[in-house]
Amino acid sequence: MEVVMYVVTGATGHTGDIVATTLLKKGEKVRVIGRSAERLKKLADEGAEPFAADLTDVGSVTKALVGAKAAYVMMPPNLATPDLRAFQDRVADTIAAAIKASGVTHAVTLSSIGADKTEKTGPVVGLHYLEQQLNRIDGLSVLHLRAGYFMENTLAQVGMIQNMGMTVGPLHPDLKLAMIATRDIGEAAANALLTLNFHEKQTRELQGQRDISMGEVAQIIGKAIGKADLRYVQAPDEQVRPALIQIGMTPNMADLILEMSAALNSGHMRALEPRSGQNTTSTSYETFVTEEFVPLYEGKSAAA
Repeated sequence: MEVVMYVVTGATGHTGDIVATTLLKKGEKVRVIGRSAERLKKLADEGAEPFAADLTDVGSVTKALVGAKAAYVMMPPNLATPDLRAFQDRVADTIAAAIKASGVTHAVTLSSIGADKTEKTGPVVGLHYLEQQLNRIDGLSVLHLRAGYFMENTLAQVGMIQNMGMTVGPLHPDLKLAMIATRDIGEAAANALLTLNFHEKQTRELQGQRDISMGEVAQIIGKAIGKADLRYVQAPDEQVRPALIQIGMTPNMADLILEMSAALNSGHMRALEPRSGQNTTSTSYETFVTEEFVPLYEGKSAAA
């Protein structure tokens, strides 16, 4: 009997790690791609086949995909690049060329709400381009998972609370966001790979457990850390930009994040599907705060 193998890109990241471990727990054969064999060691110890490759190197990515029944593909973060959009296009072109050359027939892509737009959505324009490149491959069945706003993005507020006593950001305090835990994205992607319940070119939104605003985020965090009066303040771009650069983003990346925030604030970038059982996921923001935010906050408090 033919052994089915899955390839997972970005396997050391938030979603890729969940995809790989979920498949391994089901007894599936998994090849994991990452930047270094060292970072892939945890998954290798769990039974995955490690494959160190740069996602801008067509030859090595093609080699990694040969023999795979299906692949999970995602755009790796790159905070250090001076031109994120050029980097994203290189990765998208590499992945598309490698899928075409390797003969992979099914792929699940990590995309984003807003990837339907061609411009003015910051880093999400790169995901629009990735979707388009994969949609052009004849014979490939591809499912683009358009995920909502990552709950993990709010972990940056730990430092804000400790330094300023409030949560701060560029988003409108009352803007309702389809907010999702990355673990739920990984589980949805793994399930799609296991069932291959998609054909041709499809998109599916993942909208999280419910829509939630940054004002509500502050209330939930405040309750969990014993600061009942914690509030969220929307800051102007000229204040947010240096703060983003200070936490390690290039000026180019900071500008793209602000462009995405403006697209969310204006409604240019938003969920298109009505909320349903298929696009609603299980992890609530309260659960995320208890399990992820509070330990990080208390750990940093202890270290401070």
